[in-house]
Amino acid sequence: MRLLITLLLSLALLAGLGSYAQWIEQRPSSHYLSDLRSQVALDIGEPGPRGNLLGIQPELFPADYQSLARLRLKLNAYLDHARERGMLNARTVVVLPEHIGTWLLAVGEKAELYRATERRQAMHWLAVTNPLDFLGALLGAADDARLDDAMLRTKAKTMARDYQQLFGDLARDYQITLVAGSIVLPEPHIERGRLEIGRGPLYNVSLVFDRAGNPLGQPQRHAFSAGALTTETTGAVQVLETPAGRLGVLLGDDMQQLRQAMTTGDETIELLAMPSDLDSQADDAEFGEQLQTHGIRAGLKVHLRGRLWERSGQSQALAFDAGRSERGDPERGAQLINLWL
Repeated sequence: MRLLITLLLSLALLAGLGSYAQWIEQRPSSHYLSDLRSQVALDIGEPGPRGNLLGIQPELFPADYQSLARLRLKLNAYLDHARERGMLNARTVVVLPEHIGTWLLAVGEKAELYRATERRQAMHWLAVTNPLDFLGALLGAADDARLDDAMLRTKAKTMARDYQQLFGDLARDYQITLVAGSIVLPEPHIERGRLEIGRGPLYNVSLVFDRAGNPLGQPQRHAFSAGALTTETTGAVQVLETPAGRLGVLLGDDMQQLRQAMTTGDETIELLAMPSDLDSQADDAEFGEQLQTHGIRAGLKVHLRGRLWERSGQSQALAFDAGRSERGDPERGAQLINLWL
């Protein structure tokens, strides 16, 4: 009798595991309706031979990350609108917001993740549907906020590949220099032209792609706190040569971070791109004052818009030109922020 009970329990366990494995593999597609419109919130200056900084503030929701094709559909629509308005040329530098790449961790997941009301709930679904990858990530997670750290590592290799494919292709197809917002990855680096990951700490990083779709330089790395979802100060701003001028990229919304990063750098920056998150804001006067102090002639701060689980916002962009700052429109929806140089 004991042998029979053991056998029945084993069969039940195997059946349960089989059902679980089958459930994990199922990724049914769902209907998708999304607003592809965008408005020109700021258009400063006159077209000329020096090019322009073009900030895009996309309005994004979890369902936009169900596939790379869906996310690209939205970004294509914004860039097509900019092209129709004559805002794309060989010297255009396009700036996307912070963490637009981080949420690529949601690509190809089950519908429960997109329907979750809170990020933590969504991440639990991520762990449940990727159990082996999550357990492997948990072993390499940092001691502080281990679960949050592990969830961000669970699909890191795929995320790095998708990030480079999506934004590299956009830069090449539209023949622009593209500041591809940011993505959180463990020990990211460029190796033989590819974005690779390591086993070290998490960093919030931004890559800039040239008009051929290739990365410019190494990733701009900022230490990242997984539990608080916050970006820490970088040591110095990396300076990249672009058709529009010498470009620096600084993530986040902290003016103290801007002051520290700028004072530790040795190279002159002409243009500054500041990709920021959903719920961040900044003081117009202080933003302009800091850029003017460091001799930067033009800068853009752009944000994510929309709602990604409980994190939401319709933040206004900031544009800096010739010592003057101007804030974008507070109305809802995706926005284009154009600054002629």
